[in-house]
Amino acid sequence: MTRVVSSLIIYPVKSLAGINTVQANAMQAGFEHDRRWMLLDENNVFMTQRDMPQMALFIPEINEDSLSVHFKNESISFDLKEMNGEIISTKVWDDNAETQIVSKLASEWFSDQLGRRIKIVKIKSEESRSHYNTLRHIDIPVSLADGYPYLLTGEESLNNLNSKLEKNVPMNRFRPNIVVTTTVAHEEDQWENIAIGEAGFKNMKPCGRCTMVTIDQSTGLSNNETLKVLNTYRKSGNSVIFGTNMMCTIEGKVTVGDVIHLS
Repeated sequence: MTRVVSSLIIYPVKSLAGINTVQANAMQAGFEHDRRWMLLDENNVFMTQRDMPQMALFIPEINEDSLSVHFKNESISFDLKEMNGEIISTKVWDDNAETQIVSKLASEWFSDQLGRRIKIVKIKSEESRSHYNTLRHIDIPVSLADGYPYLLTGEESLNNLNSKLEKNVPMNRFRPNIVVTTTVAHEEDQWENIAIGEAGFKNMKPCGRCTMVTIDQSTGLSNNETLKVLNTYRKSGNSVIFGTNMMCTIEGKVTVGDVIHLS
């Protein structure tokens, strides 16, 4: 069976909903516009669904030169290049990240929706953050994703998981960037160099999963079954793994339907 790309997803604002797209521009730090923005709390600590599951219900939309975010009956829009506020040096886990507040207006909108004082920031540049891979001893450029610029998952891996669950879960539980057709569950763990469309990627490591996979991305409600079941057959050391983290070795366009070439 020929493996092909079945879905491409970008997540403009860290931990908000994703956008399915037919084509994406692969860059070293992640797909263009992927996790270039994030929310900070009162202490300039990044916010995720782990603490505020309702973040899953904020729906982003990119239109030419602007980013809109919709929540319930409210919305906010700002220019993709807009950074008018204070420069904030913060961290994403152990990595330093140089960011800048988008605007006071946008920050106030998120504060009103979530009921606490929040800033929305954008990464200052594509070189503002890197993540050190301890296995390969290299620094990997990455935007504001947790650790790596790309996450790839195989459809058969999800089919295998769903065969063990009482209620099926969709792939968006795992928030991948690239979903591919596969015939063997978790075969993507073993891939090394991956060519897709114009772009090239290298497999860095299997992706360790956290409580975010328990959150229904359409409701914001949690159910622990997914993580509990994965723990019975996908344990690696102290981690439960699903999908594979990648870095970009050749920049270029990736399109749904592109054939996967392995080497």
